[in-house]
Amino acid sequence: MRIPLPLIRTSDGSHPGGRSAMTCRFRCGDACFHEVPNTTANPYVGDVIAGALSRRGVMRAAAVVTAATAVGAAGAAAPAAAAPKHPHPHKPGPERGARGLRFTPVAPNTRDAVTVPEGYGQNVVIRWGEPILSGAPAFDPERQTAEAQAQQFGYNCDFLALLPLPGEDNRQILVANHEYTDEILMFRGYDPDSPTRQHVEIAWAAHGLSAVVVEGNRKDGRLRPVPRHPLNRRVTATTPFRITGPAAGSDLLRTSADPTGTEVLGTLNNCAGGTTPWGTTLHGEENFNQYFAHAHRDTDKRYGIGGGASERKWELFDPRFDVGREPNEVHRFGYVVELDPYDPHSTPRKHTALGRFKHEGATVRLTPDGRPVVYSGDDERFDYFYKFVGSKRMRKGNGRGVREHNLSLLDEGTLYVAKLTGDSPAIEVDGSGRLPADGEFDGSGEWIPLATATAKGAVSHVEGMSAEEVFVFTRLAGDKVGATKMDRPEDIEPNPHTGKVYVALTNNSNRGKAGYAAADEANPRNANKHGQVLELTEHRNRADSTKFGWSLFLVAGDPDDPATYFAGFPKDRVSPISCPDNVAFDPHGNLWISTDGSQLGSHDGLFGVATRGERRGELKQFLTVPRGAETCGPLVQERRVLVAVQHPGEIDGADVENPASTWPDGPGCYVRPAVVAVWREDGRDIGV
Repeated sequence: MRIPLPLIRTSDGSHPGGRSAMTCRFRCGDACFHEVPNTTANPYVGDVIAGALSRRGVMRAAAVVTAATAVGAAGAAAPAAAAPKHPHPHKPGPERGARGLRFTPVAPNTRDAVTVPEGYGQNVVIRWGEPILSGAPAFDPERQTAEAQAQQFGYNCDFLALLPLPGEDNRQILVANHEYTDEILMFRGYDPDSPTRQHVEIAWAAHGLSAVVVEGNRKDGRLRPVPRHPLNRRVTATTPFRITGPAAGSDLLRTSADPTGTEVLGTLNNCAGGTTPWGTTLHGEENFNQYFAHAHRDTDKRYGIGGGASERKWELFDPRFDVGREPNEVHRFGYVVELDPYDPHSTPRKHTALGRFKHEGATVRLTPDGRPVVYSGDDERFDYFYKFVGSKRMRKGNGRGVREHNLSLLDEGTLYVAKLTGDSPAIEVDGSGRLPADGEFDGSGEWIPLATATAKGAVSHVEGMSAEEVFVFTRLAGDKVGATKMDRPEDIEPNPHTGKVYVALTNNSNRGKAGYAAADEANPRNANKHGQVLELTEHRNRADSTKFGWSLFLVAGDPDDPATYFAGFPKDRVSPISCPDNVAFDPHGNLWISTDGSQLGSHDGLFGVATRGERRGELKQFLTVPRGAETCGPLVQERRVLVAVQHPGEIDGADVENPASTWPDGPGCYVRPAVVAVWREDGRDIGV
């Protein structure tokens, strides 16, 4: 049956669904209200075949796509939407769903709670402020200090990883990003125009990463932290980091505090991430621009760094956040960070070979000969997505030499940016989301090399830019080679079962507006407020290929909207979804999607969708999060789902005295971001 979409109104006058202005202010520095940093005129996706397109030309453009890709009619006027290429027959009566997705979907709602399917239980694993290090005090938000926060779980989790802990029964290491702080919800009486040093230093300590051992039981899926475990660790905005790779030591990275250009304090705005086959975690520094003030260079403007004071005004307490005084400090953020959770005394690394941009995350797969390939999106309207192909092979084992070798794998290799070509005439992509004549939005693509790093040095592949400039000003390199402007590329994940790569594109309200790029086949809707998910097939399914085929797997929104698409699955049998953000895979190969800023009037949530078989495209909502919150994480195991509930209660006008949410501890308590575990109450696997 059709999963109903309720008409939801809010009582406080704010818009239904979507981000609050408060979230935009603190999480990304109002990125969507500022001028789009990418002002280049890169080619439209279909330019290579625009105009009078011959059938032979279409076949050439689609040559690197799978043999099943159909070819559109040449030069025809845009017809009505065609039937999907791969229709799915359905039998009448109730359906159990794809394996891994056999649960009763949660209906869209606006409850101030984590709502899960019937027959599932949940618990809060760990909250902001819970002590994790030896000697850490209990959380007291009225008497918080920076010293206490640096020993406690940080604020606003995003990426989550669970790593095995051999020799300790039923225990794992939970690693979490702490993307940003919302001082209005953290401090009673906070004055944004005049923050105190105490407020600022607590915020520094609440950023970064946490590693904490968690323990399960044999009865259900509950997890609880193990305080004072020797592997527990906090990484903050003042923790020393090592800069590695081709830009390390560059003049572009040297500051008065670090004339070597190889050491930096802290990591900021860590969004999504990934785990590596050698047992470390990766963390993407995303909206780092908002922490810096008084920038006026064109290179800074391309990264959205403003010329006035910053929102948090950290520059008043540390000159490194003032670009006018320390012009290179900002060049030391915007990288992929690597953490070794098994060594709490190790120095985390920032890998310059993976480029500098607003990394949503970084996910890894190996080539057949054991070299790492890392995918990452640049979360900005009209920006690009990238991959890095390493040149060194991973070694197996846990010896010190092996460990050090593997920790250097992301310092040598080639960085690429994606350029997509559609296989339909431009006239058939009119910005409405209507399918072209061949029944799919699809085409071919290439990975354009930007620079290659080796042990002996680095070589630029971009005319007019040195290798160091490519790795530090990666956005400008993408501009120069004509990369494809996308609708906010966020998390990117390869399917471990099929090798196909999925790119979450959250939205882009500026698509098609005067002065901005119009819709194209990969971004087919103007004023795109719901987003889409792109499915990419590397040529010959090799991660190190420079060619790929692509298609839109999912075009999000209300299924009643003809501009939506669910891989050809009947739209009366799916949940409504808006603004895909983070993605993950379950053990069955289903794609799980968390949303950020749903524009359908419901709270954000977590959704599972089948990627293969006769139920391909079947999408079902698994949970929703509380008022004002975003669904982050996510992590889907056989018997447990983990999500990070980020910024609950972040509603315009809310503060400590006037909370918009009472989650997770009820009235009279501070609203606290937290990690939640969900499991089946009967003890069986998720969704089977």
